[in-house]
Amino acid sequence: MAGKNPKISLVTPSFNQGQYIEQTIKSVLGQKYPSLEYLVEDGGSTDGTLRIFKKYAKGIRWTSQKDKGQSDALNRGFRKTSGDIVGFLNSDDYLLPGTLSKVALFFQKNKEAYWVTGKCKTVDLHNSEVRQPVTAYKNLLLQFLRSRQLLEIVNFISQPSTFWRREIFEEVGFLDTKLHYSMDYDFWLRIWKKYPLYFINDYLACYRVHPSSKAVLSPETQFYKEYELAKKHSDSPIRLVLHKLHARLAVLVYRSLFIKK
Repeated sequence: MAGKNPKISLVTPSFNQGQYIEQTIKSVLGQKYPSLEYLVEDGGSTDGTLRIFKKYAKGIRWTSQKDKGQSDALNRGFRKTSGDIVGFLNSDDYLLPGTLSKVALFFQKNKEAYWVTGKCKTVDLHNSEVRQPVTAYKNLLLQFLRSRQLLEIVNFISQPSTFWRREIFEEVGFLDTKLHYSMDYDFWLRIWKKYPLYFINDYLACYRVHPSSKAVLSPETQFYKEYELAKKHSDSPIRLVLHKLHARLAVLVYRSLFIKK
């Protein structure tokens, strides 16, 4: 990859997210990154999403057909890509300007790094930043306390801001298609068994919360699924107890402070 722009492959899974996906696509194409491969794997949307794909057909590759869920769609997309660096961006999230160039430069300068994450803002329907205390908490963990042991207690990695080298797939496999929640958390835990996580101290993406997002509809389910995955990957009863306590506190915070009645 030295001396040239490494090829970056991004995959977006999509299903009836016409309200948001145009901003997602524009945030990727607006990077103006010279060696970009961008795929959208749609599950058969009926809400006008396909019209948006056709509008940006010169910049994206897309398919629309029934799939078996988000993990299945992502794996289909990953298998079609060939980039040196890989990531995925959900159809209601978006990248911040300059992200792909920052990620490419990081991997060029850090040959020993196999995956990296950055900071991520949480925004609402209108792109206004929300949940700043949670963002600050995650940033603190990322910058000063980052470790696989801590990841078994709390998932402090923001998926839209995380990228990895293609070799990772050969080492740990693809996403688990049986998982419909927290498939990224499972993937992170598997990667970290082999490679330490690196950190870019900058905001790379925005994660959107809205009434139909899984984290808003059922934070209890999300944290329960994460606990089950931590139990699968951890050999420490103490860390599992701490994970469960942290999850209960997180649900309480989300319910009392962030979710409107």
